[in-house]
Formats: sequence, structure tokens, C-alpha cells
Amino acid sequence: MARMTKAQREWRPGMPKKRRSTKVMFASTVLLLEAFVAFFATLAVFGLKRGEVDPALILGFGIALSVVLVLACAVLSKPWGVGLGWALQLVLILTGLAEPMMFIVGVLFAACWWYGIRAGIRIDRENAERDREQAAWDAEHGDGATPETP
Repeated sequence: MARMTKAQREWRPGMPKKRRSTKVMFASTVLLLEAFVAFFATLAVFGLKRGEVDPALILGFGIALSVVLVLACAVLSKPWGVGLGWALQLVLILTGLAEPMMFIVGVLFAACWWYGIRAGIRIDRENAERDREQAAWDAEHGDGATPETP
């Protein structure tokens, strides 16, 4: 028998589905894209710096960075998760020390990260307001009723 999650065990018919955070979704998308870029940049630096730098160092750092970027998605809903994301933005920018084009790529991803966090917070705030207004309307007009559209 499959094990159920806490949310599955606590579910009852008619319970509203908990809304996912748009901020977390946007931030996760940026981090996953950065993980792919970090992996392929690792391969590029590995090829470009062959013989100059220890290949184990390049591959180890690049793959570790890619894995950390993916794993950071799991903690974005924690209070310190966004701070970790900002630290990873700095690390990605600093990879420009190995390949100068990564300075540009890192700054562009940091801008995407900033916009994703900012827009996600705004959308989450709007969704919370919409949910409050819907709950007030439901309380006023009874459960199960929907507003008439003209």
C-alpha cells in the first residue's frame, strides 16, 4: 500500500486546495535554469582550460554548484531560502573568474531572480486578497454559490 502524505491524510471533501506560492515557482524556475547553465558552463570551462587547471577541480565545483542550485529549490519556502538563492546568484556571477562571459550570464540571471522574487511576491499578495474577497463573498451568499456573470 502506498504511503500518504500529511496533506493527503488530512484532506476532506469540499476542502479548498492550498494555493502554491508564485514566488517559489518563479524562483525555482530560475534556479533550475541556472543549474543547467552551470552544468554546461562547467563542460565549456573543462574544454577550454584543459591542461591549465586540474579537471577534477573544474568538474567537481561545476557539478556541485549545479546540484546545490537544484536542491535549493526545496528550501525556497523557508524564511532563509530566498537568502540562499541570493548567495547562489553571487556564486554564479563569480564563476566569471573562470570564464569571463559568466559575469554577464550571472548578472542577467541575478536580474531574472530579482524580478521573479519581486513579481512573485506581488502576485501572491494579489492572490491572497482575491481569496479573502472570495471567502467574504461565499460567507455572504452561502457556500457553493458562484457569482453570476453578465
